[in-house]
Amino acid sequence: MLKKEFKKNDVERLRNLIKGKSNSRTSQGVGYTKSMSEDYVEGDIWFEGGRNWTIKDGIKENITKLDKFKSSTIPLFCPKCKHVLDKQLDANYYKSFGECLDCRAKFETKLKISGEWEDYVKKTSNLEIDLLIEEYKAYYKEQISESNKGYVTESGEVEQWLGNIDEDRAQASLDSVIEYLEGLKK
Repeated sequence: MLKKEFKKNDVERLRNLIKGKSNSRTSQGVGYTKSMSEDYVEGDIWFEGGRNWTIKDGIKENITKLDKFKSSTIPLFCPKCKHVLDKQLDANYYKSFGECLDCRAKFETKLKISGEWEDYVKKTSNLEIDLLIEEYKAYYKEQISESNKGYVTESGEVEQWLGNIDEDRAQASLDSVIEYLEGLKK
């Protein structure tokens, strides 16, 4: 049983220890820092000190091979309300909406109170259908552009297959599927 709660500095210190940054600071200090020779803005990329740097969300970050991994992990604190993301559903809500469960509930409650909830649900549903249509069109283009001049089997033999895709029939099928999906919009 814990006799005291963890403070934000304690959580940051544990986070630094887990990441292997035992020398990282968890509090602000006062002192002189060398000013940057150039002023950079959001999205700029530059090379300095043997590393590539950029500015994301107002913070100077170095560009690494793990940037995609960084974006897939969840932070310790909600970016909107700054509370610890410790509830069971917070991780799922952060991955979907970029905020904790409480922030999402407040947002949806405001929409329901203002009477904009149905419009929001329709808009979200229609955006999902539009995304599905775009993915289906990309799949269609990929299948049409695929050649059937030869396939390599598991044993390494090249097989020649006869026949081609009937592009008119495939286009008609694509059009009918898109028409069906457009009919699902609210």
